[in-house]
Amino acid sequence: MQGYSQIPEAKMAPVRSDLDDILTNVLAHIGLQDPRDRPGAFKDAGDGGIFVVPAKDIARLIDPLLEHVHTALVRYDRERLASAPAIRLRAAVHVGPLSLPDHRGDAINEVCRLLDSQVVRAGLTAARKNRSGFLAAVVSEAAFRRTVRAGRTPDLGEEHFLRTTARVEGKAFAEPCWLFVPEMTPQALTPLIEPEAPGGGGTTASPTASAGPSNPPGATFLFNGDMTDTTVIENVGTMRIDRRRI
Repeated sequence: MQGYSQIPEAKMAPVRSDLDDILTNVLAHIGLQDPRDRPGAFKDAGDGGIFVVPAKDIARLIDPLLEHVHTALVRYDRERLASAPAIRLRAAVHVGPLSLPDHRGDAINEVCRLLDSQVVRAGLTAARKNRSGFLAAVVSEAAFRRTVRAGRTPDLGEEHFLRTTARVEGKAFAEPCWLFVPEMTPQALTPLIEPEAPGGGGTTASPTASAGPSNPPGATFLFNGDMTDTTVIENVGTMRIDRRRI
């Protein structure tokens, strides 16, 4: 849960209880057994938790779970009291062997790294700026290969995910992954997650000047709002203007 530690102490338990209710209802709705009902399959982390599910259910953690959780969070935000904090979630999905009955193994450490990665944090920030976004999820390459790419997610295809790299500040962790933010396309996410990519910068327009005597190769001008007949620079040879909106 984003910003959980900044919630006043008196509201921590109620908002966590609300999140637990949301997850209980969503899991029941899509027909997945709640890991909290199986010994050792759930670890409480205060502001969230680790769910362990059988390998046969891994695809359903992506589709339909993620969309249903987001829909429930949108509904919660619409109905919550003004004094209650919003619930915004980071999620990570990974696959790997774990020992029984304690469910220990490298996969637990790796999914925690994914959840703490800069890319999923940036994804949730992008979702918040999108106003209607309350969830950002990152799927490991291994999990993605066995689910989305294997055709086990009927409503979510590769075109719904942004392929990127998960990194954790201060740790030697850099793994390929796939970012999913409901209601945002990979094309809209790219400039917000990877600002150095062509056309990046996280703005509503990204006109790019072509190389020439007055412009270094790849020079980019960033605009944060609508522009009408505005002089941007004294002299530009040619420009390619991308008017797509996020």
